[in-house]
Amino acid sequence: MTIQVGSRTVRGVIRKREEARAIYEQAKQAGHVAALLDQERPNIFTQSVANILPGEEVTVTISYLQTLEYENGAYQFVFPMVVGPLYIPGEAISKQAGGWAPDTDKVPDASKITPHLTPQGTRTGHDISIELAIDAGVPLLQLQSTSHAIDVERTGTSSATVKLKNLGEIPNKDFVLKYDVAGEQITDAVLSQADSQAVSRAKGVAGGYFTLILQPPDQLPESDITPKELVFVLDTSGSMMGFPIEKAKELINHALDELYPGDTFNLITFSGDTRILFPEPVFPTVENIRKTRAVLNAQHGGGGTEMMKAIRAALAPSDSQDHLRVVCFLTDGYVGNDLEIIGEAQKHPNARVFAYGVGNSVNRFLIESMAKAGRGDSEVVTLNDKADAAAHRLYQRLRAPVLTDVSIDWRGLPVADVLSRKLPDLFSGKPLVVTRRYTAAATGSIVIHGKRAGEDFEREIPIHLNSSATTNSILSTFWARRKIDDLMSQDWSGLQTGSIKPEVQKEITQLGVSYKLMTQFTSFVAVEERVVTTNGKPTRVEVPVEVPEGVSYEGIFGNGNDAFTEGFWARSTQGGMARSVHGAVMYKKALAPSVATPIERLGSGSGGGVGASVGGPVLSAPPPTPPQKQELSKSNQKSLDEDVAYIITDKERAAFSVPKTLPEVVQPSPTPDIKSTADRALLESKLSPAVLERFDC
Repeated sequence: MTIQVGSRTVRGVIRKREEARAIYEQAKQAGHVAALLDQERPNIFTQSVANILPGEEVTVTISYLQTLEYENGAYQFVFPMVVGPLYIPGEAISKQAGGWAPDTDKVPDASKITPHLTPQGTRTGHDISIELAIDAGVPLLQLQSTSHAIDVERTGTSSATVKLKNLGEIPNKDFVLKYDVAGEQITDAVLSQADSQAVSRAKGVAGGYFTLILQPPDQLPESDITPKELVFVLDTSGSMMGFPIEKAKELINHALDELYPGDTFNLITFSGDTRILFPEPVFPTVENIRKTRAVLNAQHGGGGTEMMKAIRAALAPSDSQDHLRVVCFLTDGYVGNDLEIIGEAQKHPNARVFAYGVGNSVNRFLIESMAKAGRGDSEVVTLNDKADAAAHRLYQRLRAPVLTDVSIDWRGLPVADVLSRKLPDLFSGKPLVVTRRYTAAATGSIVIHGKRAGEDFEREIPIHLNSSATTNSILSTFWARRKIDDLMSQDWSGLQTGSIKPEVQKEITQLGVSYKLMTQFTSFVAVEERVVTTNGKPTRVEVPVEVPEGVSYEGIFGNGNDAFTEGFWARSTQGGMARSVHGAVMYKKALAPSVATPIERLGSGSGGGVGASVGGPVLSAPPPTPPQKQELSKSNQKSLDEDVAYIITDKERAAFSVPKTLPEVVQPSPTPDIKSTADRALLESKLSPAVLERFDC
């Protein structure tokens, strides 16, 4: 990271997070231009810049390395542009940063990962521009962006530059570029690099780093494939309202068409609570498919994102099974307890997790990490992608992973730091990349072991561990990053709660400092030595982010009128958001008369607040008198402008609940012909038929 102030460029340094923060704060107080870059999650960062004089410009430049995803001859580059609105579970405990959500016992850093959103109908004051220079090394074929309109200029047979066509683009969705290359698919390869700094980094142990690229073997015919147990888990929270949930439903509908007669399946949906369609997975009979589609097609986005309950409901049964369960999650991943969820996916060895991110700006870290922890695969299905093609790819992967139970016999080669995580299965067209460290130059061979269609498989690969530090000079960085990932996987729960094992934190911190890498415990800091401000009071500006394209503002925040939004932000910054629990109905007392009125749905969606189920902003609805049994007790009476939560009793909750097993879709009896009003129509559009039938006057 560097900062440029006028003609002067200052290079940032990596320090322990607390040390970097202290340097930044001291420089800010002394009037120096300073910049601080913190990592909140592996895909969420906070950039702070202090003491920018009025009318002046400070340029911050960040450089990073990444590997491109490769599949079937094509590479993909993704540049995320926006942090989606995260749902924050738990009880509010404090607020240490400027985000809209308070910190909770489940997400102690919630205020650091919930940047303010622009109000509905507005945008931020900045555009986004992208210019890519591509050098593929082999002839380039097709270049295309599935997310943005682009201009492509060919600068050679293997090179090109790419720019956004629309100069007024706003940063509200991921930029995705795919390009094909000519020639045969990549083959097995070993890249190695001796480390010139190994003595200082590894306590006197010389050696280096290597990366193994393993291509999957040929796929066997489908006649060799055994029946599968497949569980679909669908996120129906508020952030999925509209296009995302319709795309997810479309994908599941296509996936149901590809079930084999011997397969079994089930459907789980979740928002504030978790609903399981069948008590046990069932065969794909005509009747079972009909019931599933009826329930599936009735789903609409609304409520919080209590994902942990759904994870456990889907994966826990596999612990007592003697066969493999395949669980397919479809979600945008907008949750603040993502680290905890990844840790849960890692606990169930008899399950394979296939994670599908649905939307244009999903939480890719969660989607990809869930699949890695569950030894499955992941894919992001944007709103422009074809659902039938994505469903077919799902079945190609889960129906026939070409190599399972993968292990490597290093045959005595001086390989160090064999990571704790099991190697993932190999799927057709997707290579396996393994990065390790070695302690001395050597030449030999390794053997890959695995299972292919139930039969033993092995492949011998020659390997040369280099003694030169001049080639493949970035391999050390990739090794360190993967080592950090492995250490994180040893204590996901501690990372989530801020109580990580001390020895794990120490090792991650040391790797970050030694290899100049951002982690949750190391930060970049840069300070311009000259004092540029001496008088005047600085003004703090929290820069908001866009609502991601395709995400329903109403699904997250309700109807999003200005007064409501301002009230939501005011409550958020004061840490005084209305708290609720599963099954709660939120009320806001009207100004006149003093009557409690229910909002139009149970919950306000992903990132809309805190609480075990709903939480977040409270909407005032048209004021029909609620049933007498819902009158607020005297202990709950508040002043007219306060929000209160009414907790439904178990008996009352039963009237709302959908049974876990839904043998058929019950149609409500006809309601009287009542003259419609705009308010009534809006309310009816947001209530389920069962609720309308029970409470219609």
